[in-house]
Amino acid sequence: MMALKHVGAPLFLSVFLYVFGGFILCFGAFGGVFLGSYLVEWQFLSFCGSEWSLPIIVDIISVVFSCFVCIISGSVCLFSVSYMDSEVFLRRFMWLIMAFVSSMNLLIFVPSLVTVLIGWDGLGIVSFALVVYYQNKKSLAGGMLTALANRVGDALLILCICLMVNWGDWGLSFGMFGEYGLTISLLLVVGGMTKSAQIPFSAWLPAAMAAPTPVSALVHSSTLVTAGVYLIMRFYLSLVESPVVLVFLSKIGGLTMLMAGLSACFEVDLKKIIALSTLSQLGLMMFTIGIGYPIIAVFHLLTHALFKALLFLCAGSIIHFTGDRQDSRMLGGIGGLLPFSSGCLIISSVTLCGMPFLSGFYSKDLILEGSLSGFIGGLELVVLMVGASLSLVYSLRLLLVGVFGEEKSTSFMSYGIESWYMLISMAVLSVGAIIGGVFLQVMLVGANGFMVISGLGKILISFVTFVGLLYMVINFIGFSLLKGSFLSVFKVFNSYMWYMSIITGGPFGSVGLRGGVSMHLGLDSGWMEVFGGQGAFLSLGRGMLFSSWLQSYSIVSLVRVFFFVMVFVFLMFPVLW
Repeated sequence: MMALKHVGAPLFLSVFLYVFGGFILCFGAFGGVFLGSYLVEWQFLSFCGSEWSLPIIVDIISVVFSCFVCIISGSVCLFSVSYMDSEVFLRRFMWLIMAFVSSMNLLIFVPSLVTVLIGWDGLGIVSFALVVYYQNKKSLAGGMLTALANRVGDALLILCICLMVNWGDWGLSFGMFGEYGLTISLLLVVGGMTKSAQIPFSAWLPAAMAAPTPVSALVHSSTLVTAGVYLIMRFYLSLVESPVVLVFLSKIGGLTMLMAGLSACFEVDLKKIIALSTLSQLGLMMFTIGIGYPIIAVFHLLTHALFKALLFLCAGSIIHFTGDRQDSRMLGGIGGLLPFSSGCLIISSVTLCGMPFLSGFYSKDLILEGSLSGFIGGLELVVLMVGASLSLVYSLRLLLVGVFGEEKSTSFMSYGIESWYMLISMAVLSVGAIIGGVFLQVMLVGANGFMVISGLGKILISFVTFVGLLYMVINFIGFSLLKGSFLSVFKVFNSYMWYMSIITGGPFGSVGLRGGVSMHLGLDSGWMEVFGGQGAFLSLGRGMLFSSWLQSYSIVSLVRVFFFVMVFVFLMFPVLW
């Protein structure tokens, strides 16, 4: 009974989210959303020509995305029963998870920029609480970097709201374009880039890996990092009227994808490899929106949510049952010791690479076909192809070292037994990673575009998909490509994410915290105290002492004072008149 009382909250929440996401929302999608989109709007007030209302949009994209968020959250809650079994404040952890899911659903169904800010800020606040959950120096540093980077996006969205007062409406999803349109579009895109960790805001995503693994599975698969992509997609009808902004977005997305893919090829931490692969896929989504395929980007976002959540849960299971080891170089031979987790890790990695007839194949193939048939530059196409081919390289590197590699002198006593809660949660997501792409392609009509490309284009796509197998050949013959000094510098350059942590992570952390200390000393403890609370208290005290001094004399003294005051007033009155 005590054990059931301890794990009752995550079990109840997992069942609730499974039922709510898997049946009610899917029934709504198949029952009515296919017939069209519905917009319900409640007006709160109207002031100076600007209306403040609460619109709720129900269409196939919002319903399916919310369904996926609930199913993944249910799997995370079920996974947490075993992973967080020694946690004393498990109910508090579950409350934070539910607050996170609620904020994400509010962001999904509301197309107004004012009300979106509520869910947007909710995600930022709860993510900070989840990242610093372990309350150590590493988690605090990651949490502060995450919070400060997200606050930049919050400030940009607030600027968008201020500028859109001239429009009289905050619903960007209707294709309105007015005064300051280019500025508003640019602010919105850069704000979305901060939440999706695009260059130069990429440093906070690997730093947020200090959070518990269930948090990483939820935050970095279908919620926080995808919020920026979803926001830009939802307001795409207005952004398309600013083609310069979309060109800028495609360039940044391509660079982010290339940077994250190269960095993942040299990373050794298990969770950071998966985080960098998430960053690479986010760059691919931003690139897809920038070249004019928002529905395909949403298609890839949904398939990515399935296999990336599974990848994080598999990594969490391996870390949990191997003595909390995250170094991939020390995880050899886990294929025979943790067979189900290793099998799910292989499935999710293969799906990430875009192997045919798995979920990642359908969306990734559409993106590559659209890029070949679209009007993009040659350099952008090269960056896209190289970035897309790197997914197989770092996936094979992780599998060859961790799953199929040789055991690194660790006692069998340090391994645990896979829990049924973890097996069920990973099995649910495995089904989605295998067959989810087929159902999504049927449901998202816009993702079934007919693109005509040449046979050479299909050969190029196949080459990009499988060129990463060369890494397996190089690894088999034991040949190292990084022996020269120049290549060693190239390795260090990519290991530090093109020095993004120094360029942006340092200023966000050190400058922000030092600026806060300076403002505390100069403002809170400085002139604001003199003219504020302490100054008012001192002035009031001196006034009371003066009043007491006046009242301490006889009535004759008071009459004299009153006489002199009246004479002064009568003398000054003509001047004032």
